Amino acid sequence: MRAAVRSARANRAWASPLRATVYLLGGFGTATMSLLSFVLLCHPSMRQSWAEWHRQRAGRLLGRPVRAQSIALPRFLCWLALHITGGLTCGLASVIFVCNALLIVVTPLRWWVLPVQGNPKTVLDTPVIGSYGGVITGPSVGTVLFALGCLTLPWLATSYARLTLAVLASSRAQRLADRVATLTRTRSEALEAHGAELRRIERDLHDGTQARLVAVAMRLVVARKCLGHDPATLARMLREATDITEEAMVELREVLRGIYPPILVDRGLQGALRTVASRGGVPVSLDIGELRQIPAAIEAVAYFVVTEALTNVAKHSRATEAGLRVRHVEDVLTIVVTDNGVGGVRENGGSGLAGLRGRAQALDGDVKVVSPTGGPTTITVELPCG
Repeated sequence: MRAAVRSARANRAWASPLRATVYLLGGFGTATMSLLSFVLLCHPSMRQSWAEWHRQRAGRLLGRPVRAQSIALPRFLCWLALHITGGLTCGLASVIFVCNALLIVVTPLRWWVLPVQGNPKTVLDTPVIGSYGGVITGPSVGTVLFALGCLTLPWLATSYARLTLAVLASSRAQRLADRVATLTRTRSEALEAHGAELRRIERDLHDGTQARLVAVAMRLVVARKCLGHDPATLARMLREATDITEEAMVELREVLRGIYPPILVDRGLQGALRTVASRGGVPVSLDIGELRQIPAAIEAVAYFVVTEALTNVAKHSRATEAGLRVRHVEDVLTIVVTDNGVGGVRENGGSGLAGLRGRAQALDGDVKVVSPTGGPTTITVELPCG
């Protein structure tokens, strides 16, 4: 499985010389900007965003998912110097290649359309006799250079992208510090969420189930006093106690459903997600892959995440259709919810995304939201299952 994934990534990185050329030309432009804005880029906020943008760009070229990392100033300065020199050099090579390829093809065509008298025409310092000779020679040489570029530019781009990821990777000490900070924050949030959940359960039991059980007990006391001499009141008290007991059982099931959905026990995660999608307010296209053994806590979070996300789609997005894609690859459960709504989702806008993110991060998961104004919206949740 992992070998197949690595092969697919390699094929993607080498598949398109055009993507490699665009990557190198973009590197040429950003290297020039880095040279002109060297001091400004050393500011902490600019440093992080500039480095992360290049890491994501390199990851897209290589077909490799890249998680956000913090970067220390010394390591950033090392990469910045490398990017200015390497980016300008590699980008210049792609610029020269593109310009020469265009000139070799366009120049003979210009000779053919506008014949020039006098000095012999040349292509790569090779004399060309006649106007029509240039038309044949130009594309031939251009084809050779194009083939050469198809071989060298992807290699150059992928090598430079790998070097970028290697240099911009956080040091082991930095990764450990970031990990400790993340765990401290997520554990604190998990404890707060756990405390809030316990208070909610206690409140629901106290205000609902407990009050109804007290009412049942009172009616049973009255029924016992009426035993043998007031059968009508006895029957009424027993009937009311039975009705209240049934109501208490319904409320108790609702409380338990908030802890661990019974549908996960009955149908498993795949069946539960299909049920949630079928009950959504908009049509949902499903793409659920094979789901191997998943811990119960991860299943519960995945269920709540999908439920909350699809509820938001129905309530806020004004979408006409949505999509749910679930994959379990390399001990990571990935959930992607999309919709064609109006977009513009904000975590502090009452959309429930903050709670969704809190559930995922409590289990070391990650949530990414892409929702430009006008849509579409894509929510990606990754939950480690190892």
